[in-house]
Amino acid sequence: MDKGNQSNVSYFVLLGFSTSTKMQLVLFSIFFLAYSLTLMENVIIILVIRASHQLQKPMYFFLGNLSFLEIWYVTVIVPKMLIDFLTQDKHISFQGCMTQLYFFVTFVCTEYILLAVMAYDRYLAICNPLHYPAIMTNGYCAQLAAGCWLCGLVTSTIKLSFIAHLKYCSTNAINHYFCDISPLLNVSCTDSSLAELVDFLLALMVIMVPLCIVITSYICILTTVLRIPSSQGRQKAFSTCSSHLAVVVLFYSTTLFTYARPKLMYTYTSNKLVSVLYTVVVPLLNPLIYCLRNTEVKDALKKTLFSRRSTGELC
Repeated sequence: MDKGNQSNVSYFVLLGFSTSTKMQLVLFSIFFLAYSLTLMENVIIILVIRASHQLQKPMYFFLGNLSFLEIWYVTVIVPKMLIDFLTQDKHISFQGCMTQLYFFVTFVCTEYILLAVMAYDRYLAICNPLHYPAIMTNGYCAQLAAGCWLCGLVTSTIKLSFIAHLKYCSTNAINHYFCDISPLLNVSCTDSSLAELVDFLLALMVIMVPLCIVITSYICILTTVLRIPSSQGRQKAFSTCSSHLAVVVLFYSTTLFTYARPKLMYTYTSNKLVSVLYTVVVPLLNPLIYCLRNTEVKDALKKTLFSRRSTGELC
């Protein structure tokens, strides 16, 4: 980027959480623990999926992609936040801010679309089980996953091309703990209406289209499941998608609460607390939801741990 053509500031100041030094250390400990657990949980899920033959299914292929995504999703935000808790210097360079924003938007957009693809997978498995193996081949699954990442990258590139070319002049204090779109638009000293319009239209496509797919898929799933005569069959069908539905509700509810509000709402401190939910809490809970609510993942995890323990004892 040619910084001189885009901004009169060379850095931004992330105001973060305005608390005492003692409270900053407490917050550092909490978020460091949450970050470490999130990384550990997602790495375990990826390793278990790769090691278990019973999890070599499209559903768990996409779950592995989700875990891989969330490792980077939290890494682009939390380490910088942890550093800021321990120092008074909360500066982030202009290029660093744009880079953080680029990857954050990429991962958020990719997750929206990936969750929709996972809902589509559950729809095919439950509503069209006879044709499911022929449709969800390894090649098709790889294409769907690649499409999710490509859409995220393209959306982020378009958004950033407008935001990075705004002028920020002498106002460089961002009332947030990371570089997000609306806080940056708030501190711009030039007309940002075009950037806001592009952001709104792309957000509408990336959020609402996948959400419609998710809702339609689960309406069809619910209709099909209710037609199953046995209660055991209905329970088994519901159990295959309950964990995914819980993750969808968590992710969409927290992000929609933030991104569906007017730009001026981003000036309030309460927004930072809501942002913590989808940048820290939800990625921490997602692996737990899949492990606790999914029998196959729990069984595969137990078998993997038991086999390794037995191997260790024999050695």
